[in-house]
Amino acid sequence: MSTISLLSSSSFSSPFKPPPPSSLLPSKPKCPTIFSASSLNSEEKKVKKKKTNNGGLSWVSPDWLTSLTRRGRGGGGADDGSNIPAASARLDDVSELLGGALFLPLYKWMGEYGPVYRLAAGPRDFVVVSDPAVAKHVLRGYGTKYAKGLVAEVSEFLFGSGFAIAEGPLWTVSLLCKIIPRQIKAERAVTLIRKTVEELITKCKEIVDAEGEEVDGEEYVNDSDPSILRFLLASREEVSSVQLRDDLLSMLVAGHETTGSVLTWTLYLLSKNESALVKAQQEVDSVLQGRPPRYTDVKELKYLMRCIHESMRLYPHPPVLLRRAQVDDVLPGNYKVNTGQDIMISVYNIHRSPQVWDRSEDFLPERFDLEGPVPNETNTDFRFIPFSGGPRKCVGDQFALLEAIVALTIFLQKMNFKLVADQKITMTTGATIHTTNGLYMTLSPRN
Repeated sequence: MSTISLLSSSSFSSPFKPPPPSSLLPSKPKCPTIFSASSLNSEEKKVKKKKTNNGGLSWVSPDWLTSLTRRGRGGGGADDGSNIPAASARLDDVSELLGGALFLPLYKWMGEYGPVYRLAAGPRDFVVVSDPAVAKHVLRGYGTKYAKGLVAEVSEFLFGSGFAIAEGPLWTVSLLCKIIPRQIKAERAVTLIRKTVEELITKCKEIVDAEGEEVDGEEYVNDSDPSILRFLLASREEVSSVQLRDDLLSMLVAGHETTGSVLTWTLYLLSKNESALVKAQQEVDSVLQGRPPRYTDVKELKYLMRCIHESMRLYPHPPVLLRRAQVDDVLPGNYKVNTGQDIMISVYNIHRSPQVWDRSEDFLPERFDLEGPVPNETNTDFRFIPFSGGPRKCVGDQFALLEAIVALTIFLQKMNFKLVADQKITMTTGATIHTTNGLYMTLSPRN
């Protein structure tokens, strides 16, 4: 028997109704933060570092960040004709927004201000959406009424113009990338990754040019090396190395983070629900009969797949989606937004809302009919959107599910596991939701 840590990319618990257990709490920012309510002149709006008692570095908030705690005070009613109430942020909320679990204050404010409200975040403000009908309107309007907006600005720095552009809420205030020291290190790492990928693309192009053959006007590649890069090279006309690099970086980050998150938090939920775990293992044993899983087994592992779906409902990856209005628009519910307005769709709020789901906080794989269709945004009318929806829906959703269920099947077939008691599980927000210090479980081989 041994104890391991699952270093995850996602999970969270509700901040109220009921309150989160003491063992599952959002982490605080790694750098202590001092917020100054004093105004700074234009020359003082640079980040000010300051030594703390414990020897670490903290920083004094510039005026644009301090304004997050001031806007909307006094009731939060909309006075601009938009019919959108304004949330009032407190210092503890700002702490979560900047370095902890961003989705928790968003969920709390949903209970206070309703399914659509305005949140001022420094130099920007966001309309936070927690209603499936409004989310459907915005996501389906991509390309005509709505664009990627802030997500595109940040993801272009990280991944160029790759096709996977659903990155997380850590980046909602882009200047923090320069404020937090570890983000500066990350910038250097990104540069190194880009250069490495570009070198690989150049070498692979040379091989493809040598081995590809012309058949009926289409270029095909030797099947002896069915790599993703070769597929992208062979399936595109005159594609640039920059575009290939961007697509590969998108797949690298989006692919491993999402699957890791799904697996970690599905195992966490199963470890907290013994009857569901037993049922899942019994299904695996019955279908596989002791052999390795095959592709044809996936459709028979119905309960296990629903466990994964329910995990993604409770812990969606990412917990928010960002869009920007391209035109003036009126949202369902008569909420008015202007051109340039940033929209933050809280997938977490929609998936946890008691107005949308019965027993919304409970892990109930059976809520999705085992004999029914695989739940998605269409057949749930955007109540379930773990892979977004509309034209910018995740292109790898089916592969991600296949990868997760195969890995989970093998794990359940071979191992028993139990959550280590009395551990404090903290969370931070990245492209998905990370456990700050891992998730420890005791493992033993199954007989």
